[in-house]
Amino acid sequence: MITGIHAIFYAKHSKEMYDFLKDVLDLRYVDAGNGRLFFAAPPTELAVHETGDSEHGLWLICDDIAATVEQLEKKGIKTTPVIDRGWGLVTILELPGGDKLDLYEPKHLSPLT
Repeated sequence: MITGIHAIFYAKHSKEMYDFLKDVLDLRYVDAGNGRLFFAAPPTELAVHETGDSEHGLWLICDDIAATVEQLEKKGIKTTPVIDRGWGLVTILELPGGDKLDLYEPKHLSPLT
């Protein structure tokens, strides 16, 4: 029935965001036409969290947050200090244009493992 997920970053600086996804995260991509790049995403898990708002979130997952933060900072990406939230180790990346993206090393069970 469902064959994939198409996630979208809405960005004021799409060229810089493309560069981030290509050059910093090293994601494979294709030109889907007219210079619009579509990137292959790593395996994905979906979760539901009850809230009063109708928001959706996108988090990147890693298996070694210290090493990942070090690699990202070498590529010029600013991160916040890593915080242990109990369910995982969390940092926030500053994306091109100033947007933020959460990154975490989970401590919880995952359907991906």
